[in-house]
Amino acid sequence: MTRPEQPDWTTVVDPADLLAALDDEDVVVIDARFSPALHEDPGAGESAYCASHIPGAHYAHLERDLSGPPGSGEGRHPWPSADAFARVLSRWGVTPESRVVAYDDAGGALAAARVWCLLRMAGHQKVAVMDGGWAAWRERGFPVDAAVPPEGALSYPVRFDDASLFDSSSVAKHLAAGGGLVDARAPARFRGEVEPIDRVAGHVPGAVNRPFADNLEDGRFKSPDRLASEFKAMLGDASAGDWVAMCGSGVTACHHLLAMAYAGLPGARLATGSWSGWIEDPSRPVAKGPL
Repeated sequence: MTRPEQPDWTTVVDPADLLAALDDEDVVVIDARFSPALHEDPGAGESAYCASHIPGAHYAHLERDLSGPPGSGEGRHPWPSADAFARVLSRWGVTPESRVVAYDDAGGALAAARVWCLLRMAGHQKVAVMDGGWAAWRERGFPVDAAVPPEGALSYPVRFDDASLFDSSSVAKHLAAGGGLVDARAPARFRGEVEPIDRVAGHVPGAVNRPFADNLEDGRFKSPDRLASEFKAMLGDASAGDWVAMCGSGVTACHHLLAMAYAGLPGARLATGSWSGWIEDPSRPVAKGPL
């Protein structure tokens, strides 16, 4: 009997579709649950994973596996080196043929979309975020366990698309050339009214604000058509490739890149250091208030 062709998940996947393919040898599931360190225990996500997760899932710690060490780049969550991320992929057992599905308990923002973005920037196409995350899986009564899968040992050389990864100097040049910049933080942080994490409040002059939460409705992604309509209103006559996404540290900004790709508008770039990287240089301008 001929086995039906397997879907190449590239943006968002329904929990039921993941369940149906959970035993497929090419499927690698990544649990990326994480709580912001300044508000909650930074190990809470990993503790939750150890207690219960999707069967066979590996754990991705935002600061250990999805970021470079402090001081290795701009911002609070520096983009990791290609060699470091290659070692992480090896440990997870990811190969170029793998279909990778990441999930978290924050609508994809902490930090499943970061997993997606890292793999896509490394040229891996078959990677998606599970729609609704851990809550959707549990609500449907799908199976869970606490077993930790063995580590892989296969090599997966990584070469990032550096042209799509902008440091703060590149962001400044991009804006000066008329490019667009969208900030995924909450409106109050963007306006500089509150700043619970970084030492300076405000936003990059010229940026527009679209909170990552605007990509979701009741914890699930809005339809591709609806997202496309909303993002096209932001883009105007520009293409997605003319825009760079930022946030506090380059994590929730990945949610915009994912949502735009899901909406059929791929090609936006990422400000890797984002706001926390921008303010490392006190000479850079800071804006406050609405646009």
